[in-house]
Amino acid sequence: MALKLIDHGSKEYQQMVELRYQILRKPLGLSFTMEELEKEKNDILIGCFDEEKLEGCCMLMEEGEKTVRLRQMAVLSGLQGKGIGRVLMMFAENIARDRGYKRLTMHARGTAVGFYEKQGYNICSEEFFEVTIPHYVMEKQL
Repeated sequence: MALKLIDHGSKEYQQMVELRYQILRKPLGLSFTMEELEKEKNDILIGCFDEEKLEGCCMLMEEGEKTVRLRQMAVLSGLQGKGIGRVLMMFAENIARDRGYKRLTMHARGTAVGFYEKQGYNICSEEFFEVTIPHYVMEKQL
């Protein structure tokens, strides 16, 4: 298992878009727009690889001077529950700390709240709907 930063537009980035589509968007009948993908140029793109194959990914988007938001966490079907998400979270938190961020937030799907709570995140909002499903704002001080 190798964790690394991914360059926007690279071959690894194309794998990342496909994984996010298959896990996060396709089940909801959604896709990505070119505008959405273009906005990711300034995000910190993170992947977990086995050899050349992407097994999990997430991204960090700056929300403020000291706050970064985790987005688009996805792990291949069949590999969920095997620790890839936890390792991705630790790696993302370390990158955020190294870059001077003090707080990490996210819009967590209702079905993922338990996972994030185990990583030390707290719910800090009422339930809201995003991409047609329930979410909560969660955060952790870094």
